[in-house]
Amino acid sequence: MKYTVDKKEQYVVFTPMEEKLDSALSPILKSELLTVQAEGYNNLVLDMSQVKYADSSGLSALLVGNREFNRAGGIFVIASPQDHVMKLIKISMLDKVFNIVDSLEEAAEAIFIHEIENKEEEED
Repeated sequence: MKYTVDKKEQYVVFTPMEEKLDSALSPILKSELLTVQAEGYNNLVLDMSQVKYADSSGLSALLVGNREFNRAGGIFVIASPQDHVMKLIKISMLDKVFNIVDSLEEAAEAIFIHEIENKEEEED
């Protein structure tokens, strides 16, 4: 699986450089997402701008990432999903589960808001 990882101060941008996110690539994506988290990053942006197709195993990998980053108190944001992928997410009713934004800028904003809310909760 080809991908890029851009490590920022507060989060990581993980960009699969693949057109299909299917059963051949899903196990690799799951392990890469868990590796990023194991490195100590709690917030991840999954840049889906290159992915034109996903199947149920692809969605399963996204759910694992979402669950694990949320469990760690972080946030998992899906940025720039293509039309087909977005339709599948909506049909599966996962648009209510995932944090989905249209751009990397919006993803960064969502992470900063999440971080501020976490700090406020810790102070209470």
